[in-house]
Amino acid sequence: MDQRIVIGLDPHKDVLVAVAVDSNGRQLDVKDASARPRGYRELLTWARKLGRHRWAVEDVRHVAGGLVRFLLAEGEQVVWVPTHMSADYRRRVRAIGKSDPIDALACARAALAEDLPVAVPETDVREIKMLLDHREDLVGEMVRMCCRLRWHLHDIDPDFAATIPARKLHRPKWNAMVVAFLREHEGGVAVSICLDLAERIKDLGDRAGRLERELEERVKIEAPQLLELPGCGPMSAARIVAETGDPGRFKSAAAFAMFTGCAPIPASSGNSQRVRLNRGGNRRMNAAIHRIAITQKRMYPPAQDYLAARRALGNSNTEAIRALKRHLARRVFGLLHELHREAEAGAASLRSAA
Repeated sequence: MDQRIVIGLDPHKDVLVAVAVDSNGRQLDVKDASARPRGYRELLTWARKLGRHRWAVEDVRHVAGGLVRFLLAEGEQVVWVPTHMSADYRRRVRAIGKSDPIDALACARAALAEDLPVAVPETDVREIKMLLDHREDLVGEMVRMCCRLRWHLHDIDPDFAATIPARKLHRPKWNAMVVAFLREHEGGVAVSICLDLAERIKDLGDRAGRLERELEERVKIEAPQLLELPGCGPMSAARIVAETGDPGRFKSAAAFAMFTGCAPIPASSGNSQRVRLNRGGNRRMNAAIHRIAITQKRMYPPAQDYLAARRALGNSNTEAIRALKRHLARRVFGLLHELHREAEAGAASLRSAA
């Protein structure tokens, strides 16, 4: 059994609260510090006085990222505790209510009981995730503006609004058509608002397009094998790379499939042996693999044959697609491990050459 002290940490924007526990989960000490570099050093000095230890940090990366990067640079071992897991262990703490020390204690006890992902130094994968999330924010804002513009157009001229295909207002052709129509009806507040919306939609679309091209170039470098997988486009590949991070943190393809929400959940009882759809896991990863599956269903003959064989066994269309997604999760995991091995081999050769 690992006898090291575990330090649970509840991070906030301005303060960090840490609780140290022994290997049996007994609380040893509590420490708080500012969420700034000087506070990081205070916590590290305190932790090293306690003896051999590891850190269990609640997975709130926008407020804990700086601390974790500092700890990793200092050679510390850190694991991430998912927020839902820390909430579950908080309910098991023999204390009424909620406080930062209680949250930190829950993180420490979760790290003792669970096999949690180890934090690793950040690589280009983090930049891919940041760019991808930013692009999705831009697209989401563009969609909202398109909805507002469509309602304004319907108010100005329902007949003209009906000529614009649904979900096409961001396309240059249709955006230019709307602007030309509005120029002919200038003078009112509604028209002025529509022109402003159309201009902002065009700008957001252009920016999202530039980010998509940049992401495609990055994915070609980071994960070219994923792009060779039938049905896997640049954005799906980028999402898989961004959400997976280090594939070595998964013990097996089955663990990866559970992470993606593609592994079936047993739902058997008595003589009834069945599984049900997994609605857990990382839903962004699940959406990426689902897009690949639907694309393969439409245009990839081996996948079409596989789905037909599953339906011949009595599966519904939904069950057949679920099985295909499980197969794809296994295939994606193999490709990611292949990329990981190649990266490690390249780094080893560079070290030996130096």
